[in-house]
Amino acid sequence: MIRLYHGSNQEIGEIDLSRGLPDKDFGQGFYLTHLRHQAERMALSKCKRSQGLTPTVTVYDFDDEEARRQKLRIKVFDKPTEAWAKFVTDNRHASRTGFTHRYDIVIGPVADDSMALQFRLYEQGYITLRQLARKITFPQNNSQHFFATERAVRLLRKVDVINL
Repeated sequence: MIRLYHGSNQEIGEIDLSRGLPDKDFGQGFYLTHLRHQAERMALSKCKRSQGLTPTVTVYDFDDEEARRQKLRIKVFDKPTEAWAKFVTDNRHASRTGFTHRYDIVIGPVADDSMALQFRLYEQGYITLRQLARKITFPQNNSQHFFATERAVRLLRKVDVINL
């Protein structure tokens, strides 16, 4: 069992994958982290951007053993690599290119959102994929668990809600 956290500007009731924003690191879906402080930062950031509601961390337990028993398709990026950078780039342009992946769950580093220029430099051929991977790596310790399918979401069990 793995404890995961979702930071937002409100408690998450039912997980609705269609409410996830498109063109994110691993696609449109539901994002969590195993790092509570990262979820807390995300909750505070979302409240600041939306200027309202309450910074909230919804806590889940994820049955990773059951995910393996059910043979869910799980992709893990242990660290920022060229393959990770390519995957993030493809997902961040999915609504324009039609890119999709076949994974139920993707786990890996968070790309730094302030790095849009680096993505453009790569797309225009000014930097290599290796350089992109190095430049878009978020400077702080981070992690994200992305749930793409209802099958994967069913293995999450809400255990707590923390209002900050």
